[in-house]
Amino acid sequence: MAPRSTDIPLTDSAAKLRMAIVRTARRLRQEAAAEATGLTPTSTAALATIERHGPLTPSELAEIERVKRPTVTRTLGCLEREGLVERTPDPADGRSALVSVNAAGRERLRRLRGRKNAYLAKRMRDLPAADIEALERAAEVLEKMREDERG
Repeated sequence: MAPRSTDIPLTDSAAKLRMAIVRTARRLRQEAAAEATGLTPTSTAALATIERHGPLTPSELAEIERVKRPTVTRTLGCLEREGLVERTPDPADGRSALVSVNAAGRERLRRLRGRKNAYLAKRMRDLPAADIEALERAAEVLEKMREDERG
């Protein structure tokens, strides 16, 4: 990759990007809050991870979410109380369980994602095509950065 040819230090660009991501993520959480009564951002993230990668053991979920096992235990308790996940015995380890998203959990995620997508689409509606293309490219770059971190 070629070196940057700009006078703006990379740390300044990173700070601007971080703030834009943080503020946008906060606004998306607020947008979904009316729908997500009873779910914290941590619980919502865990539910989405279970949907994407599940069924999972609690330890696998903790590893993917990069949190400690007691945090996952509390989070799963919340998700179970909300009726969004189910536990089944782990056939590979009788002492553990596998957690999967049930139909109610999938429906909750669908509604939350729909609200967030609608919020962003409304904000993007009046942008010029070049800005929309830039956002699409930025999304690809951010996803690649995230994937490279895991790899």
